[in-house]
Amino acid sequence: MKSVPPVQNPASPRDIKLALPKRPPQERKRLKKALPELLWLERLINTYSSTLDASCEGLLPWQGLQLPFYCLTLGGSAADKKTPVLLITGGVHGIERIGSQVILAWLSSLLSRLEWDSALQQKLSRLRLVVVPIVNPVGMFANRRANGNGVDLNRNGLVTAEDKVPFLVGGHRIGSWLPWYRGSAGQPQELEYRLLQQVVEREVYPRAMAMALDLHSGFGTHDRLWFPYAYRKKLIGSIENYLALKLLWERCFPHHNYIFEPQSIHYLSHGDIWDDFYLQAKKRENHTFIPLTLEMGSWAWVKKRPAQIFNFAGMFNPQKAHRHSRVLRRHLSLLDFLLSAAIDYREWLPVDEQVKLLKQAAHVLWN
Repeated sequence: MKSVPPVQNPASPRDIKLALPKRPPQERKRLKKALPELLWLERLINTYSSTLDASCEGLLPWQGLQLPFYCLTLGGSAADKKTPVLLITGGVHGIERIGSQVILAWLSSLLSRLEWDSALQQKLSRLRLVVVPIVNPVGMFANRRANGNGVDLNRNGLVTAEDKVPFLVGGHRIGSWLPWYRGSAGQPQELEYRLLQQVVEREVYPRAMAMALDLHSGFGTHDRLWFPYAYRKKLIGSIENYLALKLLWERCFPHHNYIFEPQSIHYLSHGDIWDDFYLQAKKRENHTFIPLTLEMGSWAWVKKRPAQIFNFAGMFNPQKAHRHSRVLRRHLSLLDFLLSAAIDYREWLPVDEQVKLLKQAAHVLWN
């Protein structure tokens, strides 16, 4: 894999304490209409400044605006590499804004509870929580899948699929005027990709144990928990960890509605971000990385309200207020579970003979 150029963005150095921008009324009006999630996020940063560590990793220019790429951290110290980390991301595809909204709703609840819940305070002291709610602020502002350069960030990675991918959907280099565009061959990865990689390299790779959840919508009528790889049909080498997590989840929440499976069961693609990050993590000694994708089944929302199909955003986001509220609370248990699973990973990660048995079971289940 070729190396990615370092991010050059002196406008927002991490070493300086974050100062939120003082937005003029006209700018706030534009954001309220096109990117209210960013204002929601900045309210959380401002309200919980004593609890949250917030950094602006970079700025994305768009139509006279400088849209920030925010990273939030709370819980355990950055210096303690023995503390596990849970990374939560959303908004990779700008049109799938419900993912960012679910993250912000959960984060709002978490931060509010931290003000009085001593048990939660103690729990979070054993974990470093890292949250990037809006990976693609330009795409979300413009209400489209790609970023400002017309590049699909989840097709912009370095990995090329080993097996056949579906035409266009699996990623292509025809041009940015078509969706799922990977970007030009030989060019550096997009700034958003590099900013997220910057977070992963700083927060994930130095840890002994890290988990990640990336929130999307737009596939099928069921909520799915997908795991790598997207670039090949052969199961991931650490498949025993995923089966152990699946069994733990089902034991704790036997009436759940998620389908837990490899993404490759449905389709392959070039340039998946999490394939890239997982392959890089494999090079680290004494490091375990378990990335997951929550793919919310937005077709169920269209099925209940077929008129949504005539609205591009309606194909990826619930349009009725009661369904929107339901989705915002639907995944709270999953996020809380992952928080606990990351903290106490030593209690469920397979060891010794368990590894062999779970690998065999996983191959029966998913091959």
